[in-house]
Amino acid sequence: AALTRGRRRREMAALGMGLGGRRWVRALRRSPVRVLPPPQEPAEEPRSPVGPPAVERSSAGPGLWYEKAAPGDGRLRKVVTVAKSRSFRDRHGKVLLEGLRLVRDALEAGAVPCSLFFSAAGLLRELPQERLKGASLVKVKFEEIKSWSDLVTPQGVIGIFSKPDPAKMSYPAAQLASSVPMVLICDNIRDPGNLGTVLRSAAGAGCEKVLLTKGCVDPWEPKVLRAGMGAHFRIPIVANLDWESVPSNLPATVQVCVADHKDPGAQAEAEPVSQGAGRPSSASGNPKTPVKSKPRAAPPEHEDGEGMEGGCTPELTTRYYYESWIRAPVAVVVGGETHGLSPGALHLAASTGGKRLVIPMVPGVDSLNSAVAAAIVLFEGRRQLLQRNKHEDKRQKVPVG
Repeated sequence: AALTRGRRRREMAALGMGLGGRRWVRALRRSPVRVLPPPQEPAEEPRSPVGPPAVERSSAGPGLWYEKAAPGDGRLRKVVTVAKSRSFRDRHGKVLLEGLRLVRDALEAGAVPCSLFFSAAGLLRELPQERLKGASLVKVKFEEIKSWSDLVTPQGVIGIFSKPDPAKMSYPAAQLASSVPMVLICDNIRDPGNLGTVLRSAAGAGCEKVLLTKGCVDPWEPKVLRAGMGAHFRIPIVANLDWESVPSNLPATVQVCVADHKDPGAQAEAEPVSQGAGRPSSASGNPKTPVKSKPRAAPPEHEDGEGMEGGCTPELTTRYYYESWIRAPVAVVVGGETHGLSPGALHLAASTGGKRLVIPMVPGVDSLNSAVAAAIVLFEGRRQLLQRNKHEDKRQKVPVG
């Protein structure tokens, strides 16, 4: 019996240990399981308003994001296309501007940027940042900009803009306050450098607007833009006009004058030297006398003789540019060096009582740069207009009686 009880105790002890072991195992099974969260994905990079995700934040200010262009970025090829193709510019309504000053002038005047390529983020601080928020900003290497640019020393900024609408632009207040009632009409000016310089002279003389007839070079060509030095965004420019639509862009009571470096009287038979060598004179000895112009063939743009009356140009009163010829408002036509003035320009001048403005030159010189001629006549016209306004103000201040 004692042996039996001892065996039972041992069996019960062994059973207790087994139960304890089961409880321990069961306790492990019933312990709470820790739930591990899924691995966190990297936060998404902020996106640029236009284009792929930005990889670098602009230091120019809040709200501006830009990206680095990858090698072979297709958008960069568009820069060259816009620069060289007039048909692309006309079809898509895009223009290319290069350089800090030109891009800044365009932004301040209200031009809409589409894309801006730059070589250093610091360049963005020199531009009106609030006007860049809707554009695609792309940082590229300076070497790439240098390969696109026609400039010897590129500034590292190239922008693609929507072609500006002169009716929607906001021109500088100082420019508008200093303007005079004078309009410039460019006729057959085909050299980009000449046209850019003409536009710069028109802005400097305070013209109200510039009209370009068909046959002129595209004013948004890169060479014209560079020569204009920002004039495109200081004065309204209306391009690609035919002579039938020119009057609708002029004031109702305007007088149209034409600039000419050839004195009709000087082309006649030379007078005796005793009358004064080197002094151009009309056939009657008085440059103010109307001169009958000789028949001339129409230039290539007017092979059908548009605006010609019996193959002859109309009679215009001749004035030297430094004599009194202003009657406000006034429009001045400047022709190209190769083809000169169109018959349409001469007939428009005759219909408004305009004059032929002669810039006398020494004998033997038969050509004058169009940009130089425009500058001479425009600044003289400004001088006469301001002088006339001054005299009128004095008359108004003098008490009557």
